[in-house]
Amino acid sequence: MTISYMTSRPDPSKFRKGTGALRTRRPLYVDLLPPCNNACPAGEDIQAWLGLAQEGDYQGAWQKLIEDNPLPSVHGRVCYHPCESSCNRTQTDSPVSIHAVERFLGDMALENGWKPEFPARPGGGKVMVVGAGPSGLSAAYHLTRLGHQVEIREAGPVAGGMIHFGIPAYRMPRDELGNEIRRIEDMGVKITLNHKVEDIIQEKESGGFDAVFVAVGAHISKRIDIPARDAGKILDAVSYLKESQSDTPPQLGRRVAVYGGGNTAMDAARTAKRLGAEEAMIIYRRDRSSMPAHDFEADEALEEGVKIKWLRTIKEIDRTTFQVEVMELDENGRPQPTGKMETLEADALILAVGQDTETDFLRKIPEIGFQRDGTVMVADNMMTGCSGVFAGGDMVPSERSVTIAVGHGKKAARYIDGFLRGNAYVPTPKHEIVGPERLHLWYRTTAPQREQQHLPLAERISSFTEILQGLTTEEALFEAGRCLSCGNCFECDGCYAACPENAVIKLGKGKRYRFHYDRCTGCAVCRNQCPCHAIEMIPEPETASEQTHRIGE
Repeated sequence: MTISYMTSRPDPSKFRKGTGALRTRRPLYVDLLPPCNNACPAGEDIQAWLGLAQEGDYQGAWQKLIEDNPLPSVHGRVCYHPCESSCNRTQTDSPVSIHAVERFLGDMALENGWKPEFPARPGGGKVMVVGAGPSGLSAAYHLTRLGHQVEIREAGPVAGGMIHFGIPAYRMPRDELGNEIRRIEDMGVKITLNHKVEDIIQEKESGGFDAVFVAVGAHISKRIDIPARDAGKILDAVSYLKESQSDTPPQLGRRVAVYGGGNTAMDAARTAKRLGAEEAMIIYRRDRSSMPAHDFEADEALEEGVKIKWLRTIKEIDRTTFQVEVMELDENGRPQPTGKMETLEADALILAVGQDTETDFLRKIPEIGFQRDGTVMVADNMMTGCSGVFAGGDMVPSERSVTIAVGHGKKAARYIDGFLRGNAYVPTPKHEIVGPERLHLWYRTTAPQREQQHLPLAERISSFTEILQGLTTEEALFEAGRCLSCGNCFECDGCYAACPENAVIKLGKGKRYRFHYDRCTGCAVCRNQCPCHAIEMIPEPETASEQTHRIGE
């Protein structure tokens, strides 16, 4: 007996055409929402720009990234990357280091002088932005892309808001910040510094503006009452961090105490060490698990010699002597006083208990409403109660971060564009989120993320030189390649190779595939092997005779 073997794929025309009524389900290519995209407060299409970076198209990746975020070099450094906390790859080994690749692209753009590319849109209006912080800069940038003329009025001497004044240079170097702001100016955005807006309506009318976006940052430190027999040197953290960047930074003595448990408290204590304090101590009324500061901030502070007194609250101050009460956690994890007292010594105290925004100037407009904490009430379209006046960033009810503020700016720009053009902006509905349980990672091996290098400890505490180092080109390419492309086809050819009926048709690079349903048997092999879950099995559509039969019932 002679046995013959196939050496090539059979002719599809000789195959039986599908299975007719026996097929109850058919495959369908879908696009789902990756969890990283869903978690990004700036609304970046992270998966798309990572895909371009995988191909080595770094300029294309950067252009895709800045469609949503004008400050990638900044965000690659200061964003706390919730995208990575949501990354499905955490179930395999470790998340993709998205922020590091974003910083790599942002820095490469600055080094090479890349400029944003976008089509000109005629017929725009004129918009005034109040505040040159992250939200105001973002709104101005996106409004310019949408075809509007934008002017920013900034009360301070430099643009950047709390990125400049509240984040030390060891985390956010000023050159990269300044260069990204200049790129926005080069697009045509006019920034007027040292101009404090006191009357929104008057400036809107006198300047011929069609709309206003108000994005005043949280620059005012909250006040707390601490009994003091004879108060010593006490500063608020925001003012201290601002002054620390001047030519004559404040001299606080040998021992510095910081009251608070957020990132600003960590920055204040670490800055004090760099300015010569022999001892920097943080006093916080809760335990570490409840602190607002991110874990890595506390870790780095402790590495640099900062002491942290958990579960302590200041009860009284007498110049350099602090009476603190020891707290303990109740059954609900809340701190409760114990009556036990301790004495601590410090030459100065920095208060880092939170910030408020200065919104009193808006109270002149009766249509604008306020929350009890002084934040401004806005509708879903970011507009205040006064028509044409929008608000975002730290001054509206929301969590506070640079990335959230940038997201507010983009969102407001879209609604302002719709308002000015008489065509209300309607957000596109989001796709369904794809979780790790829906992926089929049959081909994956572990490849943990490449960690960014840190400046040696001895060099860190003696200067404001940037601590975290960037990725090399090789490392960035490797890291981008770790993306699993969750929920979206990346043309791996798995479905094409697995289909036993030759029912998958390749459409060419970048065009993906389509199904030839006359050949498909509905076996679901394509769906079951798809690593990123870009194929769903859906019920077979009814035929005309089946519809007639069902209706007749």
